[in-house]
Amino acid sequence: MKVFSLMVFVLFLSSCVLQKDVERLVNQKDVERIIRTLAADDMQGRAVFSPGIEKAAKFIETEFQAIGLQPLDGLSDFRQDFSMLNISPSLISATVNAEPVEEDNIVVVTDQPALNWTQASGVAVHYIKEGESFTSRYGDIMKQGKPAVVFVANEFVSSFKQMHRYFMGDRVVKEQVKKPEMVFILGAPDVSEFNIQFANKIEKSPLFNVAGVIPGKTNPDEYVIFSGHYDHIGIIEEAAGDSIANGADDDASGVTAVITLARYFKKLNNNARTLIFVAFTGEESGMLGSQYFSTQLKPEQVTAMFNIEMIGKQSKFGPNTAFITGFERSDFGAILQRNLSGTGFAFHPDPYQAQNLFYRSDNASLAELGVPAHTISTVQIDQDKYYHTVDDEVETLDIGNITATIKAIALSSRSIVDAVETPKRVALRERKTP
Repeated sequence: MKVFSLMVFVLFLSSCVLQKDVERLVNQKDVERIIRTLAADDMQGRAVFSPGIEKAAKFIETEFQAIGLQPLDGLSDFRQDFSMLNISPSLISATVNAEPVEEDNIVVVTDQPALNWTQASGVAVHYIKEGESFTSRYGDIMKQGKPAVVFVANEFVSSFKQMHRYFMGDRVVKEQVKKPEMVFILGAPDVSEFNIQFANKIEKSPLFNVAGVIPGKTNPDEYVIFSGHYDHIGIIEEAAGDSIANGADDDASGVTAVITLARYFKKLNNNARTLIFVAFTGEESGMLGSQYFSTQLKPEQVTAMFNIEMIGKQSKFGPNTAFITGFERSDFGAILQRNLSGTGFAFHPDPYQAQNLFYRSDNASLAELGVPAHTISTVQIDQDKYYHTVDDEVETLDIGNITATIKAIALSSRSIVDAVETPKRVALRERKTP
């Protein structure tokens, strides 16, 4: 009984010391400085391939350099370079019944260089008519797997605009996919003839993650990853005179946490396992950065991944709380909760199961390889009116909530960082469609 009481007392003292270190080393003013820089208008919304994302990367590199991080093994600096194909429309011209179609009313789905169709081309013609289910008809047409022109009733203008935003802007893909080409035209007249000419500009373009390392003192071949994504959606349709989607919560808040945690652990300088701090690119384009990152290491060496996404506002559970996606898939969350005992902060399982958040952030790239990789978030995703809008600005955030969540991550990770505990591996499962 005396031995047990002594162990409890020692653990209590250790916890008190750690909490004092967190309070001393995690500074709210510095948190605000970082997020204001990343979400500033001059970052232009940090879209891939933009001058703004280059500026954001340089800022993160400067922070990592000042902290004293090392590059990933085999690299000379903090950039992990790779390339993807950037596909963007370069020619759009269409007539229906000899009447021109406005560019905003046509969506072409193809990764190929060009398309030239007329009524004589032999492609199928379909209609999505008023009163029908857009989703059902769309699914039925796509299942046929044949080239087609689809005329969409004006009733479905909202769904059509969503397709237009995705397919008719710049897209980033790993490789060109040869699949049946589809053309969607808004408006459903009785069609006697059509002429469609379309071309894509296809370029191989550079992308880069920004990553830094603190080598482990006793277990250097075991990795703990702290991550967020530094890209966002860039310049979008103007609203109230503003067209910059600043991405303050999504995900400048997460990258702010990564930088702050790097500074915290570097000052402690007592991590048993190697710590990797990475700002991913291309999350908004299909998690391109984390997908590449996952191919550059041995997944069995990754003990855990703390992915941090949208921590700028209080969670639905109230102050000093956050949730963990995929909570049931490993004991990662249970470990974190134990480490927070007595701190006044609590982690909860993801309350938005229908949103499939576990597979909608960069943790998924590592989780698919069996890594206990989870996202920590506070966003009330079912009612966040600023998500992917020009209003996702620092002024809409709670800097105190960001700071409290960073402190909680620092404390909750301690037994994993110290190589005292190892989360169970995630069972490999088939990815669900978001």
